[in-house]
Amino acid sequence: MQTFLKYQKKIENEFHGNPFSGTPQNLYDPLNYILGLGGKKIRPVLALIGCELYSGQIEKAIPAALTVEVFHNFSLIHDDIMDKAPVRRGKPTVHEKWDTNTAILSGDLMVVKAYEMLLKSEQIFWPELFLVFNKTAAEVCEGQQMDMNFETQMDVTETDYLDMIRLKTSVLLGCSLKMGAIVANASQEEALKIYNLGVNMGIGFQLMDDYLDAFGTPELVGKQTGGDILTHKKTIMVIKAMQKQTFRLYLRINI
Repeated sequence: MQTFLKYQKKIENEFHGNPFSGTPQNLYDPLNYILGLGGKKIRPVLALIGCELYSGQIEKAIPAALTVEVFHNFSLIHDDIMDKAPVRRGKPTVHEKWDTNTAILSGDLMVVKAYEMLLKSEQIFWPELFLVFNKTAAEVCEGQQMDMNFETQMDVTETDYLDMIRLKTSVLLGCSLKMGAIVANASQEEALKIYNLGVNMGIGFQLMDDYLDAFGTPELVGKQTGGDILTHKKTIMVIKAMQKQTFRLYLRINI
């Protein structure tokens, strides 16, 4: 088993040198821009780990790893538009650096490129890979819509919140691990186990991310501090605060 940093470097090398090109150039430039902003590459690394855990050859997991990373960054482009976020990973968001319409189209193009990358997997694995990836892609969109719906809802519960972050964030981590397991010929039972592990990891990850959004510094989290509060996100902290009658009164007056 390799170290996380070695896995991470392997993914970074795959995206080195602005891998996307085409005409018009300003449609493709945002793809290379957001992929070049850094990030921890957690999802693609999980795909490689999921493969190696079941004694697979990690080279077989590279297409799946790149797929989830490109799809994840597509979701960031569109999320930043919806959240009116000015900063991502310490740099201007795509819609700020270019414009909203270009950001929407570039995000759409990233989905197309994600599928092209998945097609580079061995054909024998296509049915299982596309099944889990398509299901996950739909769930991520469902979670994002729930997140936006919650902005105007006053009765969001902890259960609602956990279900939303499971869809919006966690299932993609589970998908990453499961796709790695699939190309390593893991059994369906084992692939499901590691998928569930990823989902639970993702829930913890999002809980911490929500906390850092409120209390972290821009230097630490790479984005605007308090962005969730400014856009009326119902994070677990807001839900807990809403249980206090005084805070609920404040929200009704100010939102």
